Amino acid sequence: MQNYKKYLAEFIGTFVLVFFACGTAAVVGCDPAGSGYLLTALAFGLVIVAMAYSIGNISGCHINPAVSLAMLIAGKLTVADFAGYLVAQFAGAIAGAAALLPFVEKGSTLGANDLWNGSIAGSLVIEVILTFVFVLTILGVTSKPEYGKVAGLVIGLALTLVHILGISFTGTSVNPARSFGPALFAGGTPLLNVWVFIVAPLAGGALAALCYRFLSESKKK
Repeated sequence: MQNYKKYLAEFIGTFVLVFFACGTAAVVGCDPAGSGYLLTALAFGLVIVAMAYSIGNISGCHINPAVSLAMLIAGKLTVADFAGYLVAQFAGAIAGAAALLPFVEKGSTLGANDLWNGSIAGSLVIEVILTFVFVLTILGVTSKPEYGKVAGLVIGLALTLVHILGISFTGTSVNPARSFGPALFAGGTPLLNVWVFIVAPLAGGALAALCYRFLSESKKK
């Protein structure tokens, strides 16, 4: 039963992320010349802070398949829980996008991601880098119990940071579930290209886990 509570927590967290953060992007826009750009970056970061201190003690507040994959590689998550987290995260993202749909203008992409200059390769590279930095931060700040009180704040700020840079390029995914939910309802080009924003964050998360493992083992030696 305890596992189901963790999965429910992940569902709720991912729902909130999509509804509030993608909702902010959909409502205020992401024009670099306007305030909507920074508001969107802050919305993603603040959601993580809020969820980290509410469901973090239940599920770890991954609310992101790339983070869960990194935790699996790091040995902090079982294969069974990894599968359960994935289902919960994608379901939460879909539910969040569905709940958001009636409140935005018809034809809105719901904050879906887009390719940088139409380039698949460029978008893959930027998303791998952004996710690598974000997940590496998570692995570092959750590595010691004494960091626990500030972990949620640090992770939220890290997500804000990668959004401040990444919004101009791809809208910033770093989270396959966050990308899939809005794209599913937006359809068209966002749905056609969503695989980029599933593959790249997973690759970035895996690289971060492997890199952190290497660095940690080197330190122990």
